[in-house]
Parts: sequence; structure tokens; C-alpha cells
Amino acid sequence: MTSWPPTPVLVTQIVPHALWALALLLLLASLGCIVATMRTPRRPLVYCAAGLLAAAFIALLLPGQHAPLAFRLLIGIVALALAVLGGGPAAQLVLALATRSTTELSPHGGILVHEMTAQGVTTREVLRGGMTIGLLERFAAAGTIMAGFPEGLAVLIAIKGVGRFTELEEAEARERFIIGSLTSIIWACACAGLFRMAAG
Repeated sequence: MTSWPPTPVLVTQIVPHALWALALLLLLASLGCIVATMRTPRRPLVYCAAGLLAAAFIALLLPGQHAPLAFRLLIGIVALALAVLGGGPAAQLVLALATRSTTELSPHGGILVHEMTAQGVTTREVLRGGMTIGLLERFAAAGTIMAGFPEGLAVLIAIKGVGRFTELEEAEARERFIIGSLTSIIWACACAGLFRMAAG
């Protein structure tokens, strides 16, 4: 006696939905790790968030078809939130691993640069407002990818580069600008890529 519906049909209908649901849960877990590390910075939480993001990629690759509208909307919302919020902790982690310096940060999100002048050692702040700019940058980067307009990334990078040009004289500023910007944009594009994969 054969079962109804036939097993292959049942599998092809249930498995993709299970994988899309799994990907959504993985994204939510990654977002939870990011929110937690924003309150109390912890490197293991950032590593965990990145691992969960990678697992969500795998879960979305397996179905081999685009997700239904409801899953696409939910994945898109969570991916956008993860792109905007997660790039900051990811950039801070990569900067800490890459520079291993004792760069002093200001309360306004910039870095403090000490210079020798005729009057002695002076301190000035560069790259001020980096946190706010980073949030807007990641929102714009993820938005262009999710909207199917990756060319917008070139405009975004050009605007940021021109806006920060006069502050990139010091080696510390250049180093942090390049590493932080690349990490931030890569994170945002990876999150947005999940939505594009789900949308097919």
C-alpha cells in the first residue's frame, strides 16, 4: 500500500520550507549575538554571529529555488537589521586583530591623533562620527544590493572617500578608514546577499 502523497512530492514540498525557516532562525540568532555584543563587547559573540551568518548561507543554498514571499520579506527585514547593526562590531573586531595598536578612541567615535608642534604635543580628533556614518553606510550598501543595484556601491564609496579625504593624512586614520570601511561594507553586502539568494 502506497502512502499519499507520494514521498518524493512530500519531501520536495516540506524540505525547502524547513530550510528557509532554518535560515531565518539562524539570522535571528546572529542578530541576537550582535545586539548582545553591542551592549557588552565580546569577541566570541561576533565570531558566533559570523558563523551563524555563514550557516544561513548554506541553508539558503540547499533548496535551489526562490523562497515564498512571506519568507523573503522576513529574511529581508532581519538581514537588513543584521547588516546595519552587525557591521560595527565586525569592523571593531577586524581592526583589533589587524592593527593591534593602542589607538585612543574619542567619545564621539573618532580617533585621537597626537602631533608634535612648536608648542609641544597637541591632540586632535579625526574620523569623528564614524559610528553614525557606519550605520548609514551599511544601510545604503545593503539597500543597493537588495534592490538589485550594486552599482550604487561605487557611488557610496566615492562619497565617503571624498568626505573623509582631508582627515586621511595620518597613517592611523588611513589604516582605520580602509580596514573599517571594507569590513563594514563586506558585512553589509553579505547580509544583503542572503536576501538576493532567497529572492532567487
